[in-house]
Amino acid sequence: MSDHAGVYHLPVLLRESVDGLAIRPSGTYIDVTFGGGGHSREILRRLGSDGRLFGFDQDSDSESNIPKGDNRFTFVRSNFRYLYNWMRYYEVETVDGILADLGVSSHHFDDESRGFSFRFDAPLDMRMNKNAATTAADVVNGYSEQQLADLLFLYGELRQSRRLAAAIVKARAIHPILTTAQLVETVTPLLPRERERKEVTKVFQALRIEVNHEMEALSEMLSAAIQLLAPGGRLSVITYHSLEDRIVKNLMKAGNVKGNVTQDFFGRTQSPLRPLSNKVTTPDENELQANPRSRSAKLRVAVKN
Repeated sequence: MSDHAGVYHLPVLLRESVDGLAIRPSGTYIDVTFGGGGHSREILRRLGSDGRLFGFDQDSDSESNIPKGDNRFTFVRSNFRYLYNWMRYYEVETVDGILADLGVSSHHFDDESRGFSFRFDAPLDMRMNKNAATTAADVVNGYSEQQLADLLFLYGELRQSRRLAAAIVKARAIHPILTTAQLVETVTPLLPRERERKEVTKVFQALRIEVNHEMEALSEMLSAAIQLLAPGGRLSVITYHSLEDRIVKNLMKAGNVKGNVTQDFFGRTQSPLRPLSNKVTTPDENELQANPRSRSAKLRVAVKN
């Protein structure tokens, strides 16, 4: 693994999430969010010589972290929403475990040129896949006021979404909003001073989710995971905000992302997955101090029935 991996992204809930997979040395596993390779490195450490690991990432930057000379590892440069099709391509019918760390990597937040963070004045980009067509600037300057209000409300959970959308439309009529600083300047006058940073973060979150179609991709990946997991296989997922956590919780409890429960004659929930615990695992104090990014992380683990 490249030395770059250590600074690219500090893996969150590393031991807990990989423990959740209950690694079999000869098993087949998938890390659908390869990133800096931290979780993959730990999975490989626990695999035997005949084990197998696939790592997915749509960002070309992550390729510098691919482990060199390890024939147990296969890198797939793709959005994880295409998980099922890629496994068919590699002639893999079932796997023993799937791990997903859904958060944006520290690498993305720290790369000034990518526009994920308002800490820097950068182009409004926010694309996980640099070759994707639509940037955050395209959304901010091209969506209607109603479309902007809807995405800020749905993906940012911002109560003042209509006022924010109106301010954006008014500002862009004078000059396009092309940088993170211009966007921050546009929305901050409408935000409560005491919650300004938190609310701006929600604006950026909403745009990032829209640009990368994160909710749709997550739903498709989780549905594919159910199909691919062998009986007794594990699904280990780390979430960072309520929208994605709700989808994961629904899938693990009801077997679908909407949480629609099917019951048998005796009123027992019928689901292909069984959560290992009704409680989420969160970082301990030591991890919180070492990695502030982990403060909102929640780990859920389920087993295939």
